[in-house]
Amino acid sequence: MSALAGLLRKEVYHILRDRRTLIVIIVLPVLQVIIFGYAIRTDVDHVRLAIVDPAPDTVTLAIRARFNAAGVFQDVALVPRIEPLEDLFRRGAAQGALVFEAGFAERLARGLPSGLLIIADATEPNTGSIVASYATAVIQGYQQEAPPSRGAVHIVPSVRMRFNPTRESSNLFVPGLMAFVLTIISSLMTAISLTREKETGTLEALLVSPLRPWQIIVGKVAPYLVVGFASVVGVIFEARLVFHVPLRGSLSLLLIEGIVFILVSLSLGILISARTSSQRVAMMGALIGTMLPTMLLSGFIFPLESMPWPLQAISVVVPARWFVLVARSVMLKGVGLAYLWQPTLVLLVMALVLLTASTRAFHERLDQ
Repeated sequence: MSALAGLLRKEVYHILRDRRTLIVIIVLPVLQVIIFGYAIRTDVDHVRLAIVDPAPDTVTLAIRARFNAAGVFQDVALVPRIEPLEDLFRRGAAQGALVFEAGFAERLARGLPSGLLIIADATEPNTGSIVASYATAVIQGYQQEAPPSRGAVHIVPSVRMRFNPTRESSNLFVPGLMAFVLTIISSLMTAISLTREKETGTLEALLVSPLRPWQIIVGKVAPYLVVGFASVVGVIFEARLVFHVPLRGSLSLLLIEGIVFILVSLSLGILISARTSSQRVAMMGALIGTMLPTMLLSGFIFPLESMPWPLQAISVVVPARWFVLVARSVMLKGVGLAYLWQPTLVLLVMALVLLTASTRAFHERLDQ
């Protein structure tokens, strides 16, 4: 018993002595509760709605006002024709659309059924279904409460799902899994393996060689870059052959975007390993800094629009958010760089900044 007590005292001493480990142990449960509590939400708010109204009249204006009063929809565009909707959906500027047919009020006044098309972006199947359900409920409420001028109000709503008409959940999760797998390989494994080599002393032994610090870093992380690229190719083939996820865009663009995301993840892994002293701290730091944000704050599982604004602001600096957006847009929407230049630029800037910071941090670590 005395030996066991001594072992327990020794372990507690090491935990208390290592401030970084102690901070991680205290902060991790608190962060998990806060992030999970606010991020895991299935309700949909602030739906970006585009409206096609060829000839606004009293009825269409009343229906549009009812959508604004619902507290769920946010008008982002009002156009007279349906053609601009394609660009709005491909850019992600609109999640749903309401299309009135010409002469809407006139047909209702004559007692004829008037068509109203509801279009929802089903890239996220759950969000698309909820948007369509909300819109249908608003229209049904208007029909029940509006005073008919001649008989009942005959509004005939029809629903159309874009980009994922069958609402397959695999079309949502499989592109996001690419970011998750790359995060594990690039960030987590890099941080743990480099920290392990520092603990064993093999990394410092390279300082006596003629290699420069940046050459050491390149030699250590290049294999993970190759493994990450092979993982991207493997996930794409699995998505097509096993889950039948469409690939409507450019395969080359998706592979290039994958390489950029791998560089970002590798840089994060190097930075974590340079700032930690043990594998345990490196693993927990990688979990907090990369894995949890990728799972919760990238839109991989839960829609970002449903989260409170502080978490949405934090998600801007999560690299997986931008890569998930790119992967889904290329695979499901078939868009190119003309639509994806903004997330691509964000990933490139992140890669440049993190590569510079991780190289300097690792160089400082080797000089100690």
